[in-house]
Formats: sequence, C-alpha cells, structure tokens
Amino acid sequence: MRGRHEVVRGRRPIVRYGPNRFSINDPHAAKVIYGHGHAFSKSTWYDTWGDPNPHQWSLFSDRDEKRHSENRRLYQSMYSMSSLVHYESYVDECADLFSERLSEMSGRGKTVEPVDMGHWFQCYAFDVVGMITYSKRLGFLDRGLDVGAVIKNLENHLYYATMVGVYSYLHSYLAPIRSRLGKRGTGRQFIVEFTKGCLADHQAKPKAVDAEDTSHLSEQSGTMDFLSKFLGKHSEDSSTFSQYHVLAGCVSNMVAGSDTTAISLSAILYQLLRNPKEMSKLKKEIDEFYSQRTGDPRRINFQESLKLPYLQAVIKEALRLHPATGLPLERVVPEGGANIAGKFFPAGTIVGINTWVEHHHPSIFGEDAASFRPDRWLTTDTDRLSAMNRHWMPFGLGSRTCIGRHISILEISKLMPRLLHEFDFEICRDAPWVTRNCWFVKPVNFQVRVSARRSQFGKVGAF
Repeated sequence: MRGRHEVVRGRRPIVRYGPNRFSINDPHAAKVIYGHGHAFSKSTWYDTWGDPNPHQWSLFSDRDEKRHSENRRLYQSMYSMSSLVHYESYVDECADLFSERLSEMSGRGKTVEPVDMGHWFQCYAFDVVGMITYSKRLGFLDRGLDVGAVIKNLENHLYYATMVGVYSYLHSYLAPIRSRLGKRGTGRQFIVEFTKGCLADHQAKPKAVDAEDTSHLSEQSGTMDFLSKFLGKHSEDSSTFSQYHVLAGCVSNMVAGSDTTAISLSAILYQLLRNPKEMSKLKKEIDEFYSQRTGDPRRINFQESLKLPYLQAVIKEALRLHPATGLPLERVVPEGGANIAGKFFPAGTIVGINTWVEHHHPSIFGEDAASFRPDRWLTTDTDRLSAMNRHWMPFGLGSRTCIGRHISILEISKLMPRLLHEFDFEICRDAPWVTRNCWFVKPVNFQVRVSARRSQFGKVGAF
C-alpha cells in the first residue's frame, strides 16, 4: 500500500512491486500500454482467473490477443448500448424487490438495526445479472443470503487468483485440487452447474431465436436474456459460435458481473454520505425529476437517468475515487522494448497502471483530485473534460475494456435515483469505512441505517 500512495503523491513515476513488475504513474503511459494497435499483451498473472486448459478460454483471462479479438467481436453487439433496452425490465424487477427489502428492514420509518449495504448491493447485482443472463434470479434478494455460498467462494477465488497469479505456473497443479474441494468446489463451479441447468431448460423449449432478430420481442417488455441471444447465435452458426461460447458467455456474466457493480454502488452511497452538500444537490435533482414525470411513479428508465446531469457526474466521480480494481492492469512489453515514463523497458518486462493512481493524477483531475467533487465533470472546458474522460478507466482501457461496462452503468443509473428518492441513509459512525484490496477493493461491513423517506412533496417513498 505504501508504494501505491507514494505514486499517488507524485513522488515516484515508476514503482517496482515485484520481480520484473513495474507500476507506472505518468499521464502519457496509458496510451502506450493500453492503446489500440499497441502489442502489449496480458501477463501470466491473468492465467489464474481461468481454466488451466488453454482451450477453455474466457474473455478476461485469455492472453491470446488474436483469439480474444475474434471472440470479443462475436459477443460485442449483445453488450452494446443499443441492446440495453432488452434488459431494463429485468433490472426493474430486481430494483422493485430491493426496495421492498429495504422498506422491510427500515421498519417503514422506525428505528432499526443498521444494514450492511455492501452485502445488499451485491445481492442486487447478482440477481440482476442472473435475470439478464437466464431470466432467473439466483435468489439473493429473496433470501438476503449468500445463495450456494457463491459470494464466499468467489471471494476465496479472488485471494487465490491474486496471490497465485504472481507464480502462475502453480495454477495447473492447484486448480484441479481446488475444484474437488467441498461438494460444489469453487463459486465458479456452482455457477457453471447452475448455467448448465438453465441451458438444459432452454434447450427443452422451442427453437432459440435469432440473436439479432428483435421482431419476436414483446412490445410491452422488449426483454430478451443473454442465454436466448447466445443460443440464437449458436443456432445460426455452431462452428463459429460453439456450445462453449454459450457456456463461457453466461459464466463470465455471473463471475464478473456482480463485484464491479456492487462495489461501485457502495462507493457512490459512501461518498454521498460523507458529503452532505452533494447528497442534497443530487436529491434535489432527483425529486424535481420525479415531481415532473408521468407514468410509473417508482421506476426510472435508462434514457431518463442519462438526462440527470448531476446524477451522472456523481457516478463518474465516485467511480474515479473508488474504482473497483486496485492492482496494476498488467501488460507485457512487446518485442523491441518500449519507452515509458522516461525509461526504457526491455521486451518481457511487466508494466501496468493502477486505476487508483491514474484517477488521482493532479495534472489530469486537478489539485483537488483527492476530493469528491462531481461538478468537475460538468465543466464547460471541453479540453479538460476530454482529458479526464481519456484517463477515466474504472472499466479498463483499450481492447480489453470490460465488455459489460454498459450493463453495470445501466444497473447503477436505474437504482441510485430510486433509492435516494425513497429512502434516507445514515452511515454508522461506530462502523468505519474499511476496504479489502484483493484485485477488487471491496468494502467490509458497510453499516448504514435506512429509513423510509418523506419527500418535500409530502409523500412517503413508494414501497
């Protein structure tokens, strides 16, 4: 941690944090390391996030750049901004249930025990990704529990992958042992089995639809889950989009689709609770929106949320101060070496940028880069705004940018205005904000008191 903070303060543009591993703090480095057209491949550290079998790839862990590019193109359209309309009703269903759970825990305005919002945000994120992937919740929000010990086992895998990744050759020996431990093995294995069950259910139904054909969609809901889309693509060309593509896509959604969203939601709420002026400003924007709209009094659609400028600024600022990942995004210097931050790195050297470091660079985000100031994203200085956007990387940069980033923003943009309109939140002073960094920087026991909100319009938040 010390090395990271020294980089943030600008003391050291280059920090060696392991054998042949360097963290870079230079405003020009991101374009060199992660820019399109540059030949910096992922390091062997990523191997531990996938199966030791080189043919059992995943988009996140695959170090074969050509294969990754080909496979990403196959999935890309199904994760595009234009496809989000297919998933909105799934998010709404989970947001409805989340609101019900919070209203129950708040005692409808009575004094109650604090709530671990980090846990509940993860329950929400898991059930949303279950809905958009299979049209089926895993039951986290229904029970408020860690269903199938998925959260626990995936957290254990975070520790394993992060630590063993430094000595990735051990993965081929350790992975088979881990998969046999316990009745269900790792959290990933539970999700694989759950996916296989959903796949069998889908295949027992009528023929899958064309992944690009939306003519069959209900005019009311317009919903279509990923599994249906994957199977549709598989039925079009099974040699290009194989059964493994179907399974890998679904499993990747579940494994990678909850932590980033849950951490981001916690970070947003935490920053707002620490900054009451910004909280009041955002609530004012949200209340005015709800007072003027017609239609569903509770749900907000994604396009509406994008028209709330301060909400979007708050989201960007919170994800800047607390991006989900807290380790350098490692890449391998290609043949011929590279000049980075004024130093020549020979081929084979592992270099990377820590998102936390990049997001605190004063030359990009200002001398107050350590402060929560959403208004920085509402500047009329287009050059400054463009520079900040280029260096804003909570979902990565370049060809390896998180393919599900739009879905995460969808989940966040639809949930936060609703929660802030319906509830008041108070952070527990005797439960300080503590995080644990093991790739993901997750809050630990984020205790918050929740109460039903009586808005300025004299209406209690809808339940």
